[in-house]
Amino acid sequence: MSDTKDDGPPDTPHRSVTRKEWERTTLDPALARRPERDADFTTVSSMPVERLYTEEDLASGWSAQDKLGFPGEFPYTRGVQPTMYRGRLWTMRQFAGFGTAEQTNARFKYLL
Repeated sequence: MSDTKDDGPPDTPHRSVTRKEWERTTLDPALARRPERDADFTTVSSMPVERLYTEEDLASGWSAQDKLGFPGEFPYTRGVQPTMYRGRLWTMRQFAGFGTAEQTNARFKYLL
């Protein structure tokens, strides 16, 4: 096994190897474009939610680098946004799919 991860698709320009590298190459540019909201990020039980969880947060022997990667990078198992929607709120279209506002509203009314 090599020291770097390059098992993404051929057009993937970069895949971070360490948290610091991810912060420098992926997160910092994203924060420069769009800072996070000034909010406490918590669960419904009021437990704080960190921006990123790594091996230090997991059971021994489980590798987030091998199984998950980093937010904003292939294979996008942690989402397509490096900030994970801390800078931009989720919108209903992310739940509803593609359609006009009228179609989405009708669908939600039908589901309720």
